Amino acid sequence: MSNTAPLAAQGAGVGRSGRVALWARGFSRGLAPVLTVVAAILALWYLACIPMNAPQSVLTASRADIAVDPESPSDRRGMSGTALALRNPGVALSYAYVQDRPKLPAPHQVAVELWNSTAVLAPTSPRSLIYHAWVTLSATALGFAIGTGLGILLAVGIVHSRVMDMSVMPWAIISQTIPIIAIAPMIIVVLYSVGIQGLIPKAVISAYLSFFPVIVGMVKGLRSPDSMQLDLLRTYGAKKSEMFWKLRLPSSMPYLFASLKIGFAASLVGAIVGELPTGASAGLGARLLAGSYYGQTIQIWSALFAAAILAALSVGLIGALERVLLRRMGMQE
Repeated sequence: MSNTAPLAAQGAGVGRSGRVALWARGFSRGLAPVLTVVAAILALWYLACIPMNAPQSVLTASRADIAVDPESPSDRRGMSGTALALRNPGVALSYAYVQDRPKLPAPHQVAVELWNSTAVLAPTSPRSLIYHAWVTLSATALGFAIGTGLGILLAVGIVHSRVMDMSVMPWAIISQTIPIIAIAPMIIVVLYSVGIQGLIPKAVISAYLSFFPVIVGMVKGLRSPDSMQLDLLRTYGAKKSEMFWKLRLPSSMPYLFASLKIGFAASLVGAIVGELPTGASAGLGARLLAGSYYGQTIQIWSALFAAAILAALSVGLIGALERVLLRRMGMQE
């Protein structure tokens, strides 16, 4: 009996091996579209490297005494990268993926740089992406905590006070119309003038970007109970505090976690942007800045992918916490 599934369950009537086969088939069906999209992106990426890197490919071939059409440097100067690639397909293909400083690095070059910057180097090395990711993650986590707490408090006030709803919410919306690239230097200069440096300025910028998704999602979640549910609690003589803890707050959890995922991604962007105007020596933003200074495009792309991987892992962790909490609350199977 232990090897049989309930009659209403998926794969009922088959043995354990049959259920494993059904699970594997469902997993492959869900994975196949993702792999197809990834393969298409990689193919387009590799193709884009040829025209993007064609001028440098031709120059590299000329230095290696390889015949290039047209051979005159003045003629080549007026031609686009696509034209050079079309007139020299062999040269473009041979040198498009092996340049030290390409305009567009190939996927395998970025992968090798990621591997060398994470697995090969010690995590405490200033050249390690793990070290830089930890510096950025520290500012992101602090700013995310500040922004989340502020967003939840403001959302509670907006839901229970019409004055705050009419005054705070419009200002919260207006604050997000200011480009972060413009306000970040202002925040850093103001905080530096009062002696606040290091982690705090970046955390403030992260909090500025993360509090808005939280406040919007939390307000929507706290207002999600319908009038019948609220009237039912009123007939039981529930106070506003009891209605909040027993109805409004549990109902807002799915909305809160959805906004937390968006807020963390925005907070990570804020931490990286906050590292740019400070001339920081550590952090993914500092890694991007150093790569742009020295023309190390492979380093820039590897830092971008490291930021994307960090965001994906963090959002995945928030999603796992969401599933555990909602399952314990009986809101998810």
